[in-house]
Amino acid sequence: MRAIQITEFGGPEVLRQAELPEPVAGPGQVLVEVTSAGINYADTHMVENSYLSKAALPLVPGGEVVGRTPDGRRVVALTDNGGYAERAAVQEYMAHEVPDGVTDGQALALVVQGLTAWHLLRTSARIAQGESVVVHAAAGGTGSLAVQLAKAFGAGRVIATASSKDKRDLALELGADIAVEADGEGLKERLIEANGGKKVDIVLEMTGGPVFDASLAALAPFGRLVTYGLASRVPPTPVQAAQLMGRSRAVVGFWLMHTIGRPGMYREPMAELLAMTADGRLKPQVGGIYPLSEVARAHEDLRARRTYGKLILDVSR
Repeated sequence: MRAIQITEFGGPEVLRQAELPEPVAGPGQVLVEVTSAGINYADTHMVENSYLSKAALPLVPGGEVVGRTPDGRRVVALTDNGGYAERAAVQEYMAHEVPDGVTDGQALALVVQGLTAWHLLRTSARIAQGESVVVHAAAGGTGSLAVQLAKAFGAGRVIATASSKDKRDLALELGADIAVEADGEGLKERLIEANGGKKVDIVLEMTGGPVFDASLAALAPFGRLVTYGLASRVPPTPVQAAQLMGRSRAVVGFWLMHTIGRPGMYREPMAELLAMTADGRLKPQVGGIYPLSEVARAHEDLRARRTYGKLILDVSR
């Protein structure tokens, strides 16, 4: 089968197409004939071996697939790598049937980014009615869904940040109340001004570095900053306990893998997200579809912040 394999760690240049043996489904697994695979920012960390879990070589990247099972079901599934390939063996309990009316791209947008956005708001931030929510990278795969879900979950004001006017306009179209510039000095002040001069209740943050620092400084008493990535590759300033106690603030980390196997944390929110998409209440954004042979270009575009929404790898091309 055709697959993308890495035999050394590095940047997009180490992603190479190869002919590999077809995987064999083991106990509790099902073989999926992959039509499309999802591309995530986490994949770029996996390829350079800077992810939360360390990788071993050789490696077929890719944490999510959509396709057909041998009995004809159309499913979307999380995988333990192996997604950038024509076939993938996945755990049966991770394979969720895709309802009619939901495209491959939409389904792939939900299984990592959608679940992440859902848990950022519901599980980690514990959003309450009327609270203000800052969504960084609001035009990205997770951010574009978090904007919509925050409104659906009762946020009083959704403040989006993005790096370009086009991306900020997209966030406004998706339901953000206001969108501000993400980069540069004065981010703390811009966030507070966007919230009517008041500090904010919730921040969803995946950039790190100065963005994390400014976001923490913009938190109101009892505010929660949920950190779920380090896209800038720049660590934030270390947080001291006194900083949190002195203003009754919280910093919460989130990694989607910790939801796997926990009752009510995977299949149930996934079913809700798929139902919301099928009836039009949620609009996952597909920002680019790349053939398997151009996966390196997809990683380059993602790392250079040239993309929006969900990036898809068309395995059939």
